[in-house]
Amino acid sequence: MANLILIIASQILILAAVVSAGNGDDFAKVIDRKLLGLRKEKLTFFRVYWHDIQSGSNPTSVALRPPVTNSSFFGAVFVIDNRLTTEVSINSTLVGQAQGVYAAVGLHDSSALMVMNFAFKTGKYNGSTISILGRNEVLTKVREMPVIGGSGLFRFARGYVEARTMWFDQKTGDATVEYSCYVLHY
Repeated sequence: MANLILIIASQILILAAVVSAGNGDDFAKVIDRKLLGLRKEKLTFFRVYWHDIQSGSNPTSVALRPPVTNSSFFGAVFVIDNRLTTEVSINSTLVGQAQGVYAAVGLHDSSALMVMNFAFKTGKYNGSTISILGRNEVLTKVREMPVIGGSGLFRFARGYVEARTMWFDQKTGDATVEYSCYVLHY
């Protein structure tokens, strides 16, 4: 009789384990977007100037790894905390920082992989970010890179940016780049 009770109890435990394990589809569920405050999508345009300073006593762009050879940019990796301003002048109104890394990835061209966040520090967008990840063919007049996300007012962001070099100093590596940003968000 004790053996029968043990067998029945073990079968009940096995059945309970199988039923509770399910098929793994219960880890995700569809929710109403209104629970997250998501309403109608908006398109926001803004233009900022990205100041990449490698020279002087207070650089905002630092090489983590130098190029593989002196004749190529390939292999160089930089970490950045660049000013974002409202005008070409580095002393114009600061609206945020571009924080991230870029790496020279073109063996036969001057392209870079850009991985950065634009972290806004003023006005309505204070505390919000957009995330940019893409290929930047540096010597092309207009380069397009995707916006792959964001936070704060740019939560669920997507879109693209257009980059245009305003000036570049070959001797120091310093540059100012205009970023025209087209961002869809809720």
